[in-house]
Amino acid sequence: MTPGTSVALRVLERIHGHVGWLAALALLHPAILLRRPRRRAVLAASLATSLATAAGALGVTLYPPYRAQLKQRLFVTVPTVGWLFERKEHLAVGAIALAWIGLVAHLVAPRVPGGPARDAVARLAFHAYALGAAMALVTAILGLVVSAHGTF
Repeated sequence: MTPGTSVALRVLERIHGHVGWLAALALLHPAILLRRPRRRAVLAASLATSLATAAGALGVTLYPPYRAQLKQRLFVTVPTVGWLFERKEHLAVGAIALAWIGLVAHLVAPRVPGGPARDAVARLAFHAYALGAAMALVTAILGLVVSAHGTF
């Protein structure tokens, strides 16, 4: 690995962390707005989902060098933190999936005929964003713990 590659990985790692925290906070916004089933928040939902997806894409980009350079050392020196990183990955995927479920539910809710069915789909959007925000927040916290023990 060249010194330039190491610097690039560090920069990308920090951008990933910051975008991850922003995504966790952004996912709270549609969760708060969508507490009322008839409320529309397409822009907030779309932007929050996009930000969470971008954080995940940065994580996917960082995973191969992480696996090659840090994972074994992390598991050997601090196995608990290595396992926390593994959980962080799973929670991040769950948060992104829930954000997309929330977005799709929010977009289709007005097209669902009937009051009770429409409200149920709208509640699904709220619950998906609320749970996704919680998972993203735990992911961000675990990211801080992991980065305190191993970084590029």
